[in-house]
Amino acid sequence: MHPSGADIGKLRHSPHFSPRPNSPLPGTKYQRSFPADWHHPAGRGACGWSPGPPQPPWLLGTADGGGGQLSCPTGRQAQNIAARAAEWSPSPCATAMRCHGLLLALCALAGKGNQEEKLLQDLMANYNRHLRPALRGDQIIDVTLKLTLTNLISLNEREETLTTNVWIEMQWSDYRLRWDPEEYDNIQLLRVPSTMVTGYIDGTFEITLYTNVLVSPDGSIYWLPPAIYRSVCSIHVTYFPFDWQNCTMVFQSQTYSANEINLLLTVEEGQTIEWISIDPEAFTENGEWAIKHRPARKIINSEHFTPDDTQYQQVVFYLIIQRKPLFYIINIIVPCVLISAMAVLVYFLPAKAGGQKCTVSINVLLAQTVFLFLIAQKVPETSQAVPLIGKYLTFLMVVTVVIVVNAVIVLNVSLRTPNTHSMSQRVRQVCLHLLPRYLGMHMPEETSGPPQAARRRSSLGLMVKADEYMLWKARTELLFEKQKERDGLMKTVLEKIGRSLDSGSAQDFCQSLEEAGPDIRACVDACNYIANATREQNDFSSESEEWILVGRVIDRVCFFIMASLFVCGTIGIFLMAHFNQAPALPFPGDPKKYLPE
Repeated sequence: MHPSGADIGKLRHSPHFSPRPNSPLPGTKYQRSFPADWHHPAGRGACGWSPGPPQPPWLLGTADGGGGQLSCPTGRQAQNIAARAAEWSPSPCATAMRCHGLLLALCALAGKGNQEEKLLQDLMANYNRHLRPALRGDQIIDVTLKLTLTNLISLNEREETLTTNVWIEMQWSDYRLRWDPEEYDNIQLLRVPSTMVTGYIDGTFEITLYTNVLVSPDGSIYWLPPAIYRSVCSIHVTYFPFDWQNCTMVFQSQTYSANEINLLLTVEEGQTIEWISIDPEAFTENGEWAIKHRPARKIINSEHFTPDDTQYQQVVFYLIIQRKPLFYIINIIVPCVLISAMAVLVYFLPAKAGGQKCTVSINVLLAQTVFLFLIAQKVPETSQAVPLIGKYLTFLMVVTVVIVVNAVIVLNVSLRTPNTHSMSQRVRQVCLHLLPRYLGMHMPEETSGPPQAARRRSSLGLMVKADEYMLWKARTELLFEKQKERDGLMKTVLEKIGRSLDSGSAQDFCQSLEEAGPDIRACVDACNYIANATREQNDFSSESEEWILVGRVIDRVCFFIMASLFVCGTIGIFLMAHFNQAPALPFPGDPKKYLPE
């Protein structure tokens, strides 16, 4: 049965010639059958169908050119259809055919996304991500690794953990994920969610859940997940805060042995990437640590394990980092040095000011204890080693304690008197003659002969001796003391002698001398007593001042000793830190630098 001309006009606009919105995947043919005798009449002005030669394949979208079936063409066929439709003659029939070709091209473009969906469905059908992608049981799967560092976030010394922001590049091959690109619209790369391919998801790497795995037609898999890597780093606190640390990030299979999976470092352009890659544009430098070396190695633990053990092979990435100590120098070391210097300056206080010396030294000791407590909160609680700054603070505390002991000793020496201690001639010779000469101290000159008062004395000592003299005299003589104090002892004696001279007789003169003799004798005795008391007082004061001078000499000697100890100890301890630098090469004895050439 042949359709009429009106039917042909309706058929031209029929929905049979346009793809359905929910069409099947590309490559699935539409089963639209037409009579075999329909053809395009040559030379006719209207577009109709009549028996004749088959239609061109770029128009119908079939591979064989038959007019009995209509299929949705592939992307390349759709481009050819659109190009040929544009070259068709501008006749009414050609215009209709051009519209038909454009509709077929849109059909191809709409079906391209569905091709990826079909490919993903075909690949994931009966796919078990927990199985090793091996054709045979003895096949070893190669897995290549590459680590790219974007940020060294922190190194927690107390918890001994290193936190880094990295990109972990992993590649392997899975025969179950192969396909022929010609069968799926020439798809050369498929993005698959990582949860559909990998079975290893750690809670620490939650960010990897949002990355896709790139799959190639030959089954090659490329996975580049970002991760916040928190690894264990053994901290060596011996030279803290002038230390360097060697932190490692270890990658190994916890499920498969070396006979099943072979871990390798990535090879690019014929060169093995034996280092941690750093992108200068994306890398953020850490303010506390500087990266000195970043090598990578594959470790074979053949001494302790066999290839059947999971610990037999490891890919280890090393981060050798040097601490930047400026923060600790400004906030801890410099304040400690300045505060400790105040303890040394107490030697410039007077020898008798022992209380003030002890007060200053103890305050410095408390400040050093606070700094030591701050350091203890920073370093790990380990007994394997003592931090360098902890050693320095302990050294300063010992110096301060010695200064306090010196202050107590000097105070004890300075307050000695002849009543309690007697200075030996050796002590006097060493402390008052020999040491001051070498210490540059000016000592008072000594006078020959009996000791005399070098300074003006107070009358308090004489008043004390007078009281002793009053107690020494008999009570009957005290009845006339007021009169003697009023008239004077010499006046009484001279009056008696004057009366004897007025009489003019020698007998009276002798008698008057006899009468004045006891008074003169008492006067002489009193003068001698006062002179002896004054001399003893001068000797007492002189020897007390000698003990004070001995205390000053001890102070000066201790000052030079403590100052030298403080300076030498500070320089020596920090010189130890100066020579503690990161090695020039990452591995001793290996001249390779493990850096890109």
